[in-house]
Amino acid sequence: MIVEDSLVVRRLLSHIVMRDPRLHLIAAVASAEDALQELPRLRPDVISMDIRLPGIDGLEATRRIMSEQPTPIVVIADSVEDSALRISMNALRAGALSVVEKPVGTETDGYERIAETICTQLFIMSQVPVIRRRGPGISRPPLPPPSALLPRTRPSVLAIAASTGGPPALAQVLGALPADYPLPVLLVQHMGSPFLEGFAAWLDGLVPMRVRLARDGERPRPGEVYVAPGERHLLMAPGGVLRLSAEPPLASQRPSATRLFQSVAETAGAQGLGVLLTGMGEDGAAGLLAMRQAGALTLTEHESTAVVYGMPAAAVRMGGSLLTLPLPLIGPHLLAVVREAIA
Repeated sequence: MIVEDSLVVRRLLSHIVMRDPRLHLIAAVASAEDALQELPRLRPDVISMDIRLPGIDGLEATRRIMSEQPTPIVVIADSVEDSALRISMNALRAGALSVVEKPVGTETDGYERIAETICTQLFIMSQVPVIRRRGPGISRPPLPPPSALLPRTRPSVLAIAASTGGPPALAQVLGALPADYPLPVLLVQHMGSPFLEGFAAWLDGLVPMRVRLARDGERPRPGEVYVAPGERHLLMAPGGVLRLSAEPPLASQRPSATRLFQSVAETAGAQGLGVLLTGMGEDGAAGLLAMRQAGALTLTEHESTAVVYGMPAAAVRMGGSLLTLPLPLIGPHLLAVVREAIA
């Protein structure tokens, strides 16, 4: 189902969807009210959601859909306006799965790339099971012995990565860490390049630490979060400086969680902390294994809270995860780890 108030854009999105053999368009409506009315009857596998709609906007529509009839939602957003970016990020927090750039016209630069991204995201997200709310009776994994919960040496850097479902998960984890958290945080979030600066600004407004895009050659400071920018790998280089690399994508990802984790394993060794959250695919798994083999403490999000248990599951299978925790416990554990190390 397409939800888009502009007739021109609605027709363009319909054209994009209908030409893709993986997708079948069952409705294209002009308002959230129409979408909410048709949803119980049509039961789409995935929804393309505009953000700025007359009446009920896309954010409130996302909240209602996730409450009343949970359905995978892909936000189609204008990538250049701050207000739209903030609403898009909040829609992700409300339950939307991803955000992609809105097409302008068939003759514009990058149209085919944008169209392919939209269709691929709609197809992939249509496979994601979504639920209203996780019940209180979720089983939690048994904790390992206390000695296994602490790093072998005092940590110097935290590397964290996520993909589908990542923005709200990252907000929850980093929101549990204080502004004076004694480690720099290096972050990879899979997201379209035009949205990453807005994502960093959105996250900066939610968590105590300062959050911004990483810059090549800078030395990361404790209490700050450095987000990998679009189409660049974020790496920690010898001497502890950050490097932004244009080397080819790894497993179709740039920035790559695995490349970040590998670089931290090579430079920080046992002083690294690695965290892999919700996401589709296997990015990050091999890199987390490299960190664990270097003596670092490595954590993965438990299946009970992950929107998509793909990347964490791959890390567990490979042996890269020392500890798996439900999302609400990860931030407090990262805080306890550094406090114990300092003590």
